[in-house]
Amino acid sequence: MTTDTNTLAEPQPELLRRAIAAGEARVAVFRRSFDAPIEDVWDACTNPERLARWYTTVTGDLRAGGTFQQTNMGSGRIVRCEQPHLLTVSLGENGADEIELRLSAGDGGATTLELQHATTIDQHEIGGQMFDAIYCMGGGYYPRFVALDRLLRGTLPDDYDSTAFHLNPEMRPAIDRGSAAMAQLLEADRGA
Repeated sequence: MTTDTNTLAEPQPELLRRAIAAGEARVAVFRRSFDAPIEDVWDACTNPERLARWYTTVTGDLRAGGTFQQTNMGSGRIVRCEQPHLLTVSLGENGADEIELRLSAGDGGATTLELQHATTIDQHEIGGQMFDAIYCMGGGYYPRFVALDRLLRGTLPDDYDSTAFHLNPEMRPAIDRGSAAMAQLLEADRGA
């Protein structure tokens, strides 16, 4: 799997704050445009078969109010679903995280996806080490956006394993770019 740097558009992250059901949260915001119609991007983000190809396997009651399980990432509840523009899910038993997807159609058939991941969690453990939870999101979402882009273009290899993307050496550059972007964002936030 190689990265086509002519078509890859990195997400432009922001750091916001807002209240979610679990309390005051820091919110990592990622925006990324895809050269695909809004219906196709929505389907890739909500159809369990396609979601498993680029994100992770999701099973359960996939409707507003329903609960679901994510491979390697725990449980959640679908809070709001307004096809094909808005999906809000609460993650974890106490709703410590909330993910909101906002899709908008753009010029020439492109779609902009805005992903907001709000968390009340300060730190997250990866490989026995503790990291800032916001920092971890860059290394998680950047490679997933690469995989989503390839899925939408029909170039994602059939043997791509979305549950082990972090072990795929070809995804390491996207993980590193995402982690670096979030580190810069956190540093700017500390200086503000």
